[in-house]
Amino acid sequence: MDSQRVKQWEARCIEEQPPACTASCPLRVDVRGMLEKAKAGDFAGACAIFARFVPFPAILGRICDHPCEAACRRAEAGGAIRIATLERACVENAYASIRRTPQTSRKPKRVAIAGAGLAGLTAAFDLAMKGHAVTVFEAGARPLDRLHRDYGAVLPAGAIDADMAALTKLGAAIRSGECVTGDSGPLGLETLIAGYDAVLIALGPSPALEFAPTLRLTPEGHIAIDPATRVTSHPKVFGGGVHGAPGTPYSPIGSAYDGRRAAASIDRLLQGASLTANRAAEIGAGSCLFVNSAAHAPLPPVVPAAADHGFSPSEAMAEAARCFPCRCLECVKACEYLKHYGSYPKRYVRDIYNNLSIVMGHRKANRQIDSCTLCGLCETLCPNDLSMGEVCLEARRDMVESGHMPASHHDFALRDMEHSRSDAAAFARHQPGGTASAIAFFPGCQLSASSPWHVESIYAHLRAKIPGGVGLMIDCCGAPAHWSGRRSLHDEVNAGLREKWESLGRPEIVTACSTCLKMLGDFLPEMKARSLWTVIEETGWPDGAKQQIKGAFAIHDPCTGRYAVEAQRAVRSLAAGLGATVRELTGAELTTCCGFGGLASFANREVADKIVDRRIGESAEDYLTYCAMCRDNFARRGKRSVHLLDLVFPAPGGSDPATRPDPGYSRRRDNRVRLKARLLRDVWGEEMSDPVPELNLIVPEDARADMERKLILIEDVARTIAEAEATGRKLKDKATGRLIATHRIGEFTCWAEYEVTPAGILVHRAYGHRMQVEAKL
Repeated sequence: MDSQRVKQWEARCIEEQPPACTASCPLRVDVRGMLEKAKAGDFAGACAIFARFVPFPAILGRICDHPCEAACRRAEAGGAIRIATLERACVENAYASIRRTPQTSRKPKRVAIAGAGLAGLTAAFDLAMKGHAVTVFEAGARPLDRLHRDYGAVLPAGAIDADMAALTKLGAAIRSGECVTGDSGPLGLETLIAGYDAVLIALGPSPALEFAPTLRLTPEGHIAIDPATRVTSHPKVFGGGVHGAPGTPYSPIGSAYDGRRAAASIDRLLQGASLTANRAAEIGAGSCLFVNSAAHAPLPPVVPAAADHGFSPSEAMAEAARCFPCRCLECVKACEYLKHYGSYPKRYVRDIYNNLSIVMGHRKANRQIDSCTLCGLCETLCPNDLSMGEVCLEARRDMVESGHMPASHHDFALRDMEHSRSDAAAFARHQPGGTASAIAFFPGCQLSASSPWHVESIYAHLRAKIPGGVGLMIDCCGAPAHWSGRRSLHDEVNAGLREKWESLGRPEIVTACSTCLKMLGDFLPEMKARSLWTVIEETGWPDGAKQQIKGAFAIHDPCTGRYAVEAQRAVRSLAAGLGATVRELTGAELTTCCGFGGLASFANREVADKIVDRRIGESAEDYLTYCAMCRDNFARRGKRSVHLLDLVFPAPGGSDPATRPDPGYSRRRDNRVRLKARLLRDVWGEEMSDPVPELNLIVPEDARADMERKLILIEDVARTIAEAEATGRKLKDKATGRLIATHRIGEFTCWAEYEVTPAGILVHRAYGHRMQVEAKL
């Protein structure tokens, strides 16, 4: 798998983009994480998150100008979250729980800071946390004099004192009443440059003409600084405060950010690192995180009972609970496969790539790769069209070509495809007595296996309605080869189909299967396939046809027909024409897989069952579909469901078609073989022999169900027992008297326990394993 392509896939997933509140916060506070803690009443946890980003939580928790609230997406559904008030609640309820441990350094660097405003003190905090020795010089009588003066109504002196005590505890020294000057005196700038490793001047909005001899000034008299790095014309001196943006209104959070950015540059200088490299994340570039705010009901903000005192704990919890929280996860919310592995596509892409890169060792993501149904729903929902199906299919091809694809995942499905293409089940003919075909009916291997009478009935109907000859191609479109990542095998299937099609004179293909329609359209476009349903819409049902099943239906579209709009429309029209009442589930574009797609049910039955069960749970009504595998998978999980053809051609015997059971894999094979035999005999007057061993097997229902769950065919058991009886290679269990036989069929080794009775061979159980056996020389 190409690493550049992996990066492109990762870049499409936006789940790791910050929510709007964090993106708009100069200090990038994890508001989402903080509110999740507060919602649960964990104010200590919420305060810890807040303090991880904010140097002075007691101060900024009360006076922050909260640009986050203006960006809050909750505003679109009831009103923005009152983040500033929640920050205050977290601090007031858990300030004492804050713990900070600075880094230690054997040889700490010395940094002088002129100015004890928020910018200077934030820089002092960050540098002290890095292990540097910091001294702050303040000309006034106390640090943060502006905050004492301008925010006294909302900011108690005790809050300032608490944060200043925490700063000095980190080792920073604050020397009030000491003014840094521009001369060469004891506190002159030249003296500080000589005595310290770096100097930060953060003196606020006043002009700095006294520093002109040493530093370059702007025409307005402010220190000229680089806006990106905060460095001045002297490489050891940095500027903070409002020097970088004259005339900017005062912002407490903006001032803290200004000091943080200067501190980051100073730390880089002290480490000998570049001041400019890899700093885009510090500036921030907004966020492209998609949030479906329309999916959330409007909910107004919580109004505190005592506005002057802010939120009580219960009010804070209620307000925090209004947070969505902002995440994309549109694909994960809709897909049981993506949900099952507990993360999101960006991480899955990286996990898959890392899995493929393992040369020696256990590849833990193999089953994850093979559990995707390749249905395309994630791509439909993703704002950036990221397809996990594309990722997984590419990974499967890599695994096959490198020899790391587990045989157990796809062996059964590929053997089933092989059978559906074999002489036992597949054939192609012109209409009886004809030498040309205007169209060729291609029912698909699954309709032939699930309800063979539908194939017989539709073929007879098409022959009666369409002039010019109607040929028949019983075969497989090769989807299992494609889904399993076997490119060479898929090419072989396509070549075989093309050859049979050309032998019929290159007719238009009419298929009853959505998967066949898509596969032929994608890989054999020259065959010009169209949906059976659009053809029947033109020809009509057989004369006198009417709905054989009463009641309303919820319609399920197969995932491979997600964008087959004409087929979708025709199906609904045909059902309505028969008098059926049809209701939509999610609509065709947002349909989900039944669990068979991508061969997921063979690699991971647990995930496949979650997928089909979720779909079943969307409606209590009987389901109507036009895919044989969808219908059978619904039936397998106990859902009443019918195929569109059941409305006109119910199963022989007159039972309720909605209760028709899933035939299971063994009966599916038998159905294909018997369908071919009947068609050749009844339509073309030909006979064929039965290739299945002639054994009178008695398989109790509990043993049959267990074999079905283990993907063991009765045919395989018959071959195993026939081999044992013919060769005498068998064991006998002395405790039970049962015989035990084994036989290897390709990559599958089958074991059968049985006994020979007067009524026939009674099969007690079967088991086996699928693996590649490599001989050592």
